[in-house]
Amino acid sequence: MSKSVKHEIIRRWHAGQSMRGIAGDLGISRHRVARTIRHHQQSRDSGGAHPDLPQRRGRRKSKLDPFEDALGRLLSRYPNMTATRMFEELRALGYQGGYTILRQRMNELRQRPAPQPVIRFETAPGVQAQMDWSVYDIDFTSEGRRRVHLFGYILSYSRRQYLCFTEQEDFENTTRQHTRAFEHLQGVAATCLYDNMKVVVQRWEDDQPIYNTRFLAFATHYGYSPWACRPRTPKTKGKIERQFDFVEKNLLNGRTFRSLEHLNEVTRWWLSHVADLRVHRTTKKRPLDAHAEELPHLLSLPAHHYDTARVIYRVVDVEGFVSYRNNRYSVPWNGIGQLFPLRITEDQLLVYNRQIELIATHRLLPSSQSGQEQVDPSHRAPRNQQIQLELLQQRFAEFGEHGSRFLEGLLGKQRCGKHQAQRVLVLCRSYGRADVMAALERAVRFHAYSYASLERILNAWGTPRPPWQSCTEEQQKFFEDWDDVASVGPRPSSDYQHLLLDEESANDSEDLHEPEDGQGGNEPENGARQDNESKDREPEDGKPDHDQQTDGEGETDQGHA
Repeated sequence: MSKSVKHEIIRRWHAGQSMRGIAGDLGISRHRVARTIRHHQQSRDSGGAHPDLPQRRGRRKSKLDPFEDALGRLLSRYPNMTATRMFEELRALGYQGGYTILRQRMNELRQRPAPQPVIRFETAPGVQAQMDWSVYDIDFTSEGRRRVHLFGYILSYSRRQYLCFTEQEDFENTTRQHTRAFEHLQGVAATCLYDNMKVVVQRWEDDQPIYNTRFLAFATHYGYSPWACRPRTPKTKGKIERQFDFVEKNLLNGRTFRSLEHLNEVTRWWLSHVADLRVHRTTKKRPLDAHAEELPHLLSLPAHHYDTARVIYRVVDVEGFVSYRNNRYSVPWNGIGQLFPLRITEDQLLVYNRQIELIATHRLLPSSQSGQEQVDPSHRAPRNQQIQLELLQQRFAEFGEHGSRFLEGLLGKQRCGKHQAQRVLVLCRSYGRADVMAALERAVRFHAYSYASLERILNAWGTPRPPWQSCTEEQQKFFEDWDDVASVGPRPSSDYQHLLLDEESANDSEDLHEPEDGQGGNEPENGARQDNESKDREPEDGKPDHDQQTDGEGETDQGHA
């Protein structure tokens, strides 16, 4: 009903016209006329509330009204009581009403803490940056639905950012994208805020973050300090979190992508034509212009970038391949059975021999593919049978006289002797040199010239190597020396003699050995043990953190150095 109609109803009613007559003249119901007049009288009696303000409707009577006091007492005593539990208690007191009205009444009566105010927090040029990952499931037109990980790095002063979508968010990708972000922004901020990702923070002890030593080495190379935020405080990194929301609404919204490469291509265009050129609502500047002001305050890049490649070890199988991510890459065939280091870059897989000489280079297959092979024809065995035989003789001669005699017997008695000889070289990699030589001697003694016979001998008499012994001989020597230093001998039985004494004798013995004043006794040792035990305790989560500050994106300054 409009205000003019209400005014006409009140005017006619004050003039003495009946409600029935007013309803007939204005074409409305008598109930509406009566309700309008009643509301007018109530507003005049209560002090004349403004007619434009919304009027609070009175609460309708319900079956819950007689239990209002009991409801208030239970809520004051048990503030966290659920509506279901309250419904059971009131039912026991005789409540016959419904559950929905009880839940609504509890929401009105329950006291809720007021949210903490958001305080703006800004930094000087070149002081701070923020980094984080975000995960998205995108339907690519040529690759189908895939999960991708978005790396985000933003300068807190200028709001200029770097983005890149990757297949994984492991250590290598994190450090590699950091390097590209530094190149894109032409410098490094003095500090960078992170959440508690395992790449950066291993754990928290005594309310202090324990950083990943590998990541500390990376940060030291570029001269900046990582700053770990406290757990479950996303507002600390409000600037980068806000940028992810902008990416979802502007970059990913309303666009389709063919592949991951096409997505990154569009992202680079979007950064240079949209994100860098818009006027930021907080700084009132374009990020590109603000970055020009911040650039002299950024740390300069080193002459050489940090090596972000991953190095792993693999044994060459009998077919001359090494495996990585369920794909196989060929190596020169004379390396069968040997342990070679592999260097994994962003797009290449490099294989080195024992002398750290590059022997194979392959294009790295994406993680979405499996069961594929990368074969270099030059790695295959030469067709010259004499050359193959000489290489096998050289490898078996490393095991001494019995190795050469076993190869001679194997080639003389087995139809596929060369193939079995290659399998023997791979098998010998899993056992120690002494076990292999003893097995070869036993096989020669009983004329058991076959791969299966040597395998049975090693299974029966040999001891397989533990995983750490699959390293090079220099690395094995390091572990052996470390074990010798760290070994602890057995304790003498006299250290446990006091456990055999009765309680009274034990007390007397303790009185006799009690240290005098000023002598430390065992207190330092006990104190040290208590300190060690306290270090093992994990800090409790959820401790309140005071003196929080936030910026315009709803960000609090509660990181921890």
